[in-house]
Amino acid sequence: MPILNDLASPSDWIDPDDVPRPAVVYGLVARDFEGIELDLHRHAKGQIMLVQRGALSCEVEGGLWVVPPGSAVWIPGGALHSVKITGALEGYNAFVASSIGQRLPGTCCAVVVSSLLRELLVRSSQLPLLYEEGGANSRLIAVLVDELAAAEIENLHLPMPTDARLRRITAEMLEHPGERGTLASWAARAGMSERTLERRIGEQTGMSFGRWRQQLAVVLAVQWLAGGASIQKVTADLGYESVPSFVTMFRKALGTSPGRYMAERYSGRA
Repeated sequence: MPILNDLASPSDWIDPDDVPRPAVVYGLVARDFEGIELDLHRHAKGQIMLVQRGALSCEVEGGLWVVPPGSAVWIPGGALHSVKITGALEGYNAFVASSIGQRLPGTCCAVVVSSLLRELLVRSSQLPLLYEEGGANSRLIAVLVDELAAAEIENLHLPMPTDARLRRITAEMLEHPGERGTLASWAARAGMSERTLERRIGEQTGMSFGRWRQQLAVVLAVQWLAGGASIQKVTADLGYESVPSFVTMFRKALGTSPGRYMAERYSGRA
């Protein structure tokens, strides 16, 4: 049963927290509704969203995660979060109770999805909602949880500051990422000195201002590329002077070129 199926009627939705099973897995489909946003909400069960096509971004208390094809985002139970879908999205959505998820991460993270983890999600999504427990189904779910616990974490996280002045300029940067500006100009917009801006952003994100801006460019680039944008358009929209300069930045951050990064995910490699 899909959790999202072309914006199905609310009557088709069953809250996973109301399903009396330690884990429940749904297909995830939202075609031709680019820009859908799910407002802030939370689940008692932990949640993993695997993207096979399209992309989504997820803001959780303290950070923004971008999830391209071949990756997934893990959201611990109880975490307040919102979701934005980019392009035609297909994937899988699993909810795991704390009773069987003690070894899963305690904080939100993006993870690489192995071939085995992907197939376990596919197979688990085919189980009846109230599957029989105590036999093969329970063993399948146990292996799924084990594989999720072993998944490699990806660097697709943008830590978000909590200071109101920093949040204000962060919102401006996300809305107009091509507006490069200098440290001095952004400090002036925030109403603080350059030194204070550097110190505050370091305290609240663990990064220098320059490193944080680069990470912002990386997560937006991944989101836009997954949505079908060309490298040339992403380069221009992020305010880079040339494609080579953008590709160099991307390669330093993620270890490969934008084209190869996306090709590997669309080819099903993890």
